[in-house]
Amino acid sequence: MTEVMEKPQQDARAATQDFDVLIVGAGISGIGSAYHLKTQNPDKTFAILEAKENIGGTWDTHKYPGVRSDSDLYTFGYRFKPWVGPPIATAEEIRKYLRDVLAENDLDQAIRFGTLITRCSWSTADKRWTVETKRADGSAGPTYRATFLWMCQGYYDHHNPYLPDWAGMADYKGQLIHAQKWDDSVDYSGKDVVVIGSGATAATVIPVLADKAKHVTMLQRSPTYFYCYPNRSDLADRLREIGVDEDTVHRCVRLDYLHNLKMLDRRAREEPDLVFDELKELIRQYAGPDFEFEPHFTPRYRPWQQRLAFIPDGDMFERIRDGKVTAITDTIDHFTADGIKLASGDELKADIVMAATGFNLLMMGGIEFEVDGKVVDWSEKATYRGMMFEGVPNMVWVFGYFRAAWTLRVDLLGDFVCRMLRHMDEKGAQEVNIVIPPALSAEPLMPWIEDDNFNPSYLVRDMDKLPKRLGDQPEWRHTQDYWREAVDIPAIDLEGAEFSYS
Repeated sequence: MTEVMEKPQQDARAATQDFDVLIVGAGISGIGSAYHLKTQNPDKTFAILEAKENIGGTWDTHKYPGVRSDSDLYTFGYRFKPWVGPPIATAEEIRKYLRDVLAENDLDQAIRFGTLITRCSWSTADKRWTVETKRADGSAGPTYRATFLWMCQGYYDHHNPYLPDWAGMADYKGQLIHAQKWDDSVDYSGKDVVVIGSGATAATVIPVLADKAKHVTMLQRSPTYFYCYPNRSDLADRLREIGVDEDTVHRCVRLDYLHNLKMLDRRAREEPDLVFDELKELIRQYAGPDFEFEPHFTPRYRPWQQRLAFIPDGDMFERIRDGKVTAITDTIDHFTADGIKLASGDELKADIVMAATGFNLLMMGGIEFEVDGKVVDWSEKATYRGMMFEGVPNMVWVFGYFRAAWTLRVDLLGDFVCRMLRHMDEKGAQEVNIVIPPALSAEPLMPWIEDDNFNPSYLVRDMDKLPKRLGDQPEWRHTQDYWREAVDIPAIDLEGAEFSYS
């Protein structure tokens, strides 16, 4: 049954296949969007196009040891599907959750696996998108046509992770592997391992490596904020103990997490030093009362200016306390045959080096887009609320949250798209376009997000590839503020000046 759920039978009978809606991607965004479309707009025909051979998106791409969520599943999961496990879940637990959503809602047969999109072309004359594809073996796949595109393929390159070109890499005689390219054949038992990076991936993989490795060194360019807490929800446990049903447990615990996240986000801006002191106290519960935070665990930015890395049960800091893991803050001068020479002059010996250095942004999965024969340059496009784009008709892009669970926006945008599709039907419209109102025509195009709002390296590094916000207008940006959008997006006036129908 699992194999059927992972890879439904393909229907290749038609060379060209027509649908009302095409959803691109069968990860957590695409599956959630498909649920909303099927339940809220049951009259619409749709298919889910997935380049991989399995569901899960990022949870299928990443296979490094211990891979897990860094958001709680009460908010990272869907609002419509109760989560019943520990708040932080493994990749396999998340994939099972997604398989259950597919099975319970009869969505699996909508997925076209092994379908790599090469080009999407909009025709104003036909009021349709034409989507060209190829198969995994490179042969031409079916052509799809649809009135509406729902882009849920994510925002980074699943094949080419970010790996800096360090000097001397060719001289290194050990194993050098990027976390995104992890190979299960790598044997790290009894080995000296260096993990380059200090974000969520590093914090996830290091405790698992440390259980078998001789020693693990976390080599970081700059420190990260960590949030340590037991991997449980006391509220969920108590509600279950007194007999509350799972739907209510999920709703209550989800609201509790959202409230706590909102308070943390506000306090990180208003009283960052106090928040850091509280984070330190949580870490000391696992690392010991005398744990030193200088210099390796004192970041140069305020909390939440980059993503706060959640460490369930403080596992990485327990390994540091036990001497299995060492943190070093330095930069790489060059690789040697035996390891890494640091800018400080120190040398790290390593049998294995794992680069947990992040990924490369990839707008729209690298798919070529055309509107009436003109290639779309996303870096020149103004974005409406980080989901639609001026001059690109009948398309929504799902880009979630970083300071809150990604999936919260999947649910919000699911409601919005379904409402917009119904509105178009009521108007008899076949096309909706985003236009810049004349009153805002003089507003400058600005980078996707401000540095002082959210500035992780992977975003700053490729900011020029992303669409633009329009001045400081809140409607013309991705605010990264779930609590504001939870009010604003349901209240969008679909007859507002931004929307043009035909």
